[in-house]
Amino acid sequence: MFSTKRKYKISSILPLSILLLGAILSSACENDMKDIDRMANIQQEEAVDISKDVIVVYSDSARVKAELTAPEMRVYHDTTNRTQGDYEFKKGVKIIFFDEQAKESQRITSKYAKQYAETGLIEFRQNVILTMANGSIVRTEELFYDEKGAKYYNTQPITIEFTEGRGHLSGTSFTSDLDFNRVDFTESTGLYYFDANKKIPGFGN
Repeated sequence: MFSTKRKYKISSILPLSILLLGAILSSACENDMKDIDRMANIQQEEAVDISKDVIVVYSDSARVKAELTAPEMRVYHDTTNRTQGDYEFKKGVKIIFFDEQAKESQRITSKYAKQYAETGLIEFRQNVILTMANGSIVRTEELFYDEKGAKYYNTQPITIEFTEGRGHLSGTSFTSDLDFNRVDFTESTGLYYFDANKKIPGFGN
């Protein structure tokens, strides 16, 4: 997802590699060359850029698809552990998705998130809340957004609350298309109320 055109509003960028290099230079007189080489290797392995108060706008063919905001974003450059290009949000994140008419279709908030450059997968954890345009709400402690596979899924308990208080569904895990029109629960339970036309409530867009 981060491969699309983007705009940043960043208050500061603090490469950890610069701090480590400064520490090496300031203490070089007290370390032999082996220690300096060892620290240089650590700096290379743990290279990360830290940005504060981030706003990222994702667009495709001049159409805005999503907007991400976060108090902190980390971009990793570690090729030894295959984290090159990974994005991590340790202090929480909010992503708002927009439809083709530029109207909000979904929003996701969580206390932690990570986007994997190799797969494009985005992992949300800790108090994950997904709110849909019709007011339905998804609550879980884990959620994976697979843009390439066009699906959401997880492996932990999940609850979906229908709009207008018309009931809820729960399961031990689930898989869904991105619009929540086709949802498969594992060990599902729930309660819902029919409307005046005897239709079950929907929670997709």
